[in-house]
Amino acid sequence: MEDSQKIRIVREEHWLAPYEAQIQHRFDRFQEALREINDFSGSILEYASSHAYYGIHFEAWRKGWVYREWAPAADQLYFFGDFNDWNRSSHPMKRTSRGDWEIFLPFDQYKDMFIHGSKVKVHVLAANGSLDRIPAYIRRVVQDEVTYDMAGQLWFSGDFQWTDQSFSLENSIEQPLIYECHVGMAQEKEGVGTYTEFEEHTLPRIKAAGYNTIQLMAVMEHPYYGSFGYHVSNFFAPTSRFGTPEELKSLINQAHEMGIAVVMDIVHSHAIKNVNEGLNEFDGSDHQYFHPGERGYHEAWDSKVFDYAKREVQQFLLSNIRYWLEEFHFDGFRFDGVTSIMYHHHGLFMDFDSVDLYFDQNVDEDAIIYLQLANHLIHTFRPLSISIAEDMSGMPGLARPIADGGLGFDFRMAMGVPDFWIKTLKHKQDEEWDMFELWHQLTNRPMAERSIAYAESHDQALVGDQTLAFRLMDKEMYFSMSLLQQNLVVDRGIALHKLIRAITLTLGGEGYLNFIGNEFGHPDWIDFPREGNNWSYQYARRQWSLVDDPLLRYGQLGNWDKSIIKLATDYKLLASPAAVQLHLDADKKILAYERGGLIFVFSFHPTESFFGFPVHVNRPGDYKIILNSDEMMFSGFERLDSKLLYPTDENVCLNLYLPNRSVLILEHSDPASH
Repeated sequence: MEDSQKIRIVREEHWLAPYEAQIQHRFDRFQEALREINDFSGSILEYASSHAYYGIHFEAWRKGWVYREWAPAADQLYFFGDFNDWNRSSHPMKRTSRGDWEIFLPFDQYKDMFIHGSKVKVHVLAANGSLDRIPAYIRRVVQDEVTYDMAGQLWFSGDFQWTDQSFSLENSIEQPLIYECHVGMAQEKEGVGTYTEFEEHTLPRIKAAGYNTIQLMAVMEHPYYGSFGYHVSNFFAPTSRFGTPEELKSLINQAHEMGIAVVMDIVHSHAIKNVNEGLNEFDGSDHQYFHPGERGYHEAWDSKVFDYAKREVQQFLLSNIRYWLEEFHFDGFRFDGVTSIMYHHHGLFMDFDSVDLYFDQNVDEDAIIYLQLANHLIHTFRPLSISIAEDMSGMPGLARPIADGGLGFDFRMAMGVPDFWIKTLKHKQDEEWDMFELWHQLTNRPMAERSIAYAESHDQALVGDQTLAFRLMDKEMYFSMSLLQQNLVVDRGIALHKLIRAITLTLGGEGYLNFIGNEFGHPDWIDFPREGNNWSYQYARRQWSLVDDPLLRYGQLGNWDKSIIKLATDYKLLASPAAVQLHLDADKKILAYERGGLIFVFSFHPTESFFGFPVHVNRPGDYKIILNSDEMMFSGFERLDSKLLYPTDENVCLNLYLPNRSVLILEHSDPASH
């Protein structure tokens, strides 16, 4: 085949040439799936609207409420709740020919009983017994604080008045600066934070910090708070433990009015195995929403695995995507566990050290099609939107357009970067840091795919692990962060914390992510209330008082983060082409590069400072320092004068004073002529 006839990813990535047939086959299968969807429903938007059919709806033309459920293997369904005094047999549902069940409640008869706030369930008679279940498409679920029993709740609160019509997502798409956060642990109180508290207290902090996107975790309802929201039971219900659906909408609306995009951490990689709360064995079979037998069980996560090939499951999940975009104005999604979705082995115990592994029999090609359909739906429903994949396997084309032979995500998480930092801090002395390895790890990414770089996320902050700040400073953080005392461990930790985050932001990708509180070196790991800690909220909160205290060095770390985020914003740094290396000195631990018209000079040397250090640049003239990590406001030592101009010499080199463990960021004194 002539090169011009090959699918684009193969034309541009010659190492994929041996797999051209498989890549073409994936694209062909996607097109065929889309044709079948169009034949079946007319369009993917219509296909992804089953939430408008199933569940509980008021039908004005019939003058009453209808409840529909898909449960093909069930023997009988009964609708019950507050409206009928919890009588499990008085309201049987009727079965249709395609495995749906339906019941109609006339308005005149039920207007005083079937009301806003009342609770409902569905009683299912099936092969697994006689069980009370929560409707699969229910929009709100509440949990009894004493018994922990969960039930669906009718929610007829009227239309929310959105005022975000003028919000533009362009800045977030161009270079997402993401603040990953969890509503429940976003307050300092020892308890569960609310949507309203987040809107009133946390959003202003995020705005002041300069981030243009927030990534909300734990939005979909989950029975166990400590799961961090990753064991979802009710996919269409925003968790009620943080407040009402309207309060979540208000939070998103306010973020938009502040110019901040809101991305949802969506979990379509698995579902909770609980029978009482979730979808498992809903109709009595083990294969309604999930694969049957062992294939339907995720051993590592103790959860259920969706059957992505089944039409009804596709519709359920795709409708879920449309629902969150349409009903709550989310601007896109970060898809959790994409590695698990794409492979039959879920990526467990795999090194992915061969390209063959991306195309062999262990790849779930039906799941690949689902991800392509999901991205096609997202960008069809809302062309300006963001989809991000969390994948540790390195699947080629993950964040390339489907037409190019990719899966259609806009960004991929650079998961190797935090792993690199952990490995370096755990296993290498400062003198052993390898500048060649550092450059390679932060620049080795597919150039045609955009990556979200991050030094740490919630994963690195969980109990049993350590944040970067704690790895660097350990218990000294608890006793020696005062501006009134000197501590060598803290000095080192703060200096490296600033360098690690700055180089990750400016070198590592086309987007950047920070987990809530880590920007100022939050001292503790995250440990949700559980039996092992006496159900304490001590470590499931954010101690904002630390960064607000003018006598503590946390505020100075916060200042540094604001400065580098502002730098990225002002210079559209992450939307610029990849960095060009200017200098690397392995012995002196110096690394310099140019990106977005700026010069970055990092000194990772633990002890030595260098006078008159030459760094070759590509443009002669005078340069000025626009950011210097050694300034006192950033908890530095003020070892150089940032007001000086630095002229290039006859070799077009800048001769710089480089304090140890510092970074200088310089700009040509006449940037307009660049």
